[in-house]
Amino acid sequence: MNSSELKKLRTESVLRELIPRALAHLDDELLKNLCVVDVECRKGRYDAFVYIDKMSFDAKEQEQILAHLKKATKILQNYCMSEQGWYKSPYLHFKFDDRLEYQNRMDFLFEKIKKDRNES
Repeated sequence: MNSSELKKLRTESVLRELIPRALAHLDDELLKNLCVVDVECRKGRYDAFVYIDKMSFDAKEQEQILAHLKKATKILQNYCMSEQGWYKSPYLHFKFDDRLEYQNRMDFLFEKIKKDRNES
């Protein structure tokens, strides 16, 4: 593993820890209890994609939450910079995590294929 990959992994780890704390400090009840599932840095750590757990939010609530997160992005970035002493923070992009749903769907399809093969 090279040093840039190590720095990227460390940044992702730090952000996974800092962002929930930053959200808890906001005066926005909609954002305070969001669960950060994962953080993925790209473009040499200039962009960080923050994956949020969908929990039981419907599409309208998700849209509303993303709008609130977009407004709070600078505050969250400043929090991360001040906590870590960084000169610059990655730009935060928020998305709801649908990877678990995708994985469950794939598992279901593979089970179905397996059943169909056994029946033939």
